[in-house]
Amino acid sequence: MNNVIEIRNLTKNYGKYRGVSDVSFCVQEGDIFGFLGPNGAGKSTTIRSMLGLIQYDSGSIRIMGMDSKMDKEEILKNLGYMPSEAMFYPSMKVKDVIRMAAEVRKQDCTEEAEKLCERLKVDRNKKINELSLGNRKKVSIVCAMQHRPKLFLFDEPTSGLDPLMQTEFFELIKEYVKEGATCMLSTHVLSEVKQYCNRVAIMKEGRVKCVDNVAHITKTSAKRIRMVRDGKAEDFLYEGNLNELYKELMGHDISDILIEEPSLDEIFMKYYQEEREE
Repeated sequence: MNNVIEIRNLTKNYGKYRGVSDVSFCVQEGDIFGFLGPNGAGKSTTIRSMLGLIQYDSGSIRIMGMDSKMDKEEILKNLGYMPSEAMFYPSMKVKDVIRMAAEVRKQDCTEEAEKLCERLKVDRNKKINELSLGNRKKVSIVCAMQHRPKLFLFDEPTSGLDPLMQTEFFELIKEYVKEGATCMLSTHVLSEVKQYCNRVAIMKEGRVKCVDNVAHITKTSAKRIRMVRDGKAEDFLYEGNLNELYKELMGHDISDILIEEPSLDEIFMKYYQEEREE
């Protein structure tokens, strides 16, 4: 399968501020790829480098087989980008913003825009300054999707959306991907990663910590143990053999015990731990 995104040894320094160092990963055609990491991990620097918004120091970025520096304009024609915070002219009507986004690309996106507005419940006659954060986010989604790009690049796409609209957004993504598109999204919502993403890259302190299938990353033998032992409540993760735990508990007064799978947050959090803990 072809790689739509190939990033090799990407490095960008900001002096005393952290950038990214030796970042490498690939996104395959038809993938829904999650891009994770805490604030300051280097996700935005990587995305801005991909879009040509900043000049990186070394390494290479190829998108849809083209060089991000040499073929920037051609790449952007076939890419739909949505920033985490959508900024529009506040006095413009929604329909004019959507039309302007299409005209900038020199495309007639009327039919697709109408479909998206209907699916996302977008009121095209309101002014931008009359919209809530969630409704501005929906306008941004329409602008990013209406030209049916080959690659979607989303930064925190569902923040501000209500649960129904979050579900509808991912239904749209799945439909476009089924028709041949590829999607890379930066998100903090780990449940979205597990439900919709195929593969994921985890960033930490400007470096790629892990690139793997979501199913493999979330597979763990650890168990969350909650119990009351000898009158004392305990809550901890246990990664050993449960038979050994049972032996340890013998002779204690166990008034209550619950053994369950760890949360998705706990599974991913191990990739964010300090180096001294590894």
